[in-house]
Amino acid sequence: MKLSACSIILSATLLAATGAAAQSMAPAKVADTTKGKALVDAKGMTLYTFDRDAAGKSNCNGTCAQNWPPLMAPANAAASGDWSVVKRDDGSMQWAYKGKPLYTWVKDTKAGDVTGDGVNQVWHVAAP
Repeated sequence: MKLSACSIILSATLLAATGAAAQSMAPAKVADTTKGKALVDAKGMTLYTFDRDAAGKSNCNGTCAQNWPPLMAPANAAASGDWSVVKRDDGSMQWAYKGKPLYTWVKDTKAGDVTGDGVNQVWHVAAP
């Protein structure tokens, strides 16, 4: 019986440690693009910032968010270093880097595309 109890405790400890490690991972990585180094999501899609956002607040909603999908964060996401989480108008959570909410662009079709850079002079590749 002692062995079984020890196994359960060890399993619970490993599970907790794995969860903590997963939460502490950055929500994006850095990649080389034709515009230089850029933040990209897990699929390698370029991330962008929007000049009309306020620090810690997304102002891209509705049709804007359909064209510029937010980099969504899980409900249990926690800020760490340059990474923070902002609450969107619909209550969902979005990742931000140095206070700037992050988005992808629907017209980028493959990893490394940067076709959203400069759109309407308010969208920019998110640089590390």
